[in-house]
Amino acid sequence: MNKKVRDHFFIVTGGPGMGKTAIIAALRDMGHITVPETGREIIRQQVAAGGQALPWANRQAFARLMFEQSLQDYLEQPATSRPVFFDRGIADTIGYLELCGLPVPEEMEHAATLYRFNPTVFLTPPWMAIYEHDKERKQSFEEAVQTYESMIKVYTRLGYRLVKLPEATVAERVAFILDKALSLLL
Repeated sequence: MNKKVRDHFFIVTGGPGMGKTAIIAALRDMGHITVPETGREIIRQQVAAGGQALPWANRQAFARLMFEQSLQDYLEQPATSRPVFFDRGIADTIGYLELCGLPVPEEMEHAATLYRFNPTVFLTPPWMAIYEHDKERKQSFEEAVQTYESMIKVYTRLGYRLVKLPEATVAERVAFILDKALSLLL
């Protein structure tokens, strides 16, 4: 198996409601290449179409759509040496399925092993002060913590180094990520 490693692809992951999307938006606003989270868009599309591939209706189908979009996002990024920041990665779908007690298809494990990001993954730890849920993010804080722990297990098992982001402003978190990411690319 020939792994495809893209050292300039950085993942920001963690539990829902812990600041990932705000960080990715700030990076995008600064002119960096970013890839948004797939889950929210899938939920919007499924709700609009009356579909059932939703975390509260059919988790396996929801996970399948997340996986397919995550893989497509990885494969379709243009050739660049600039850093690319992803709001979640391919392995997040595995963590989601494991958290739900659902089987993980072999092709997902294979893809997460084959299509590699930078070995350093940024984690947004549980932080009650910023947590909020909405019509698309229905998890409780406790479920968000369990998701965070699931991501730690999956990314550790896949051999990534995990770096927890500080409880700080979005700007400070972005500066932390940029400092670390750019030093890794030198």
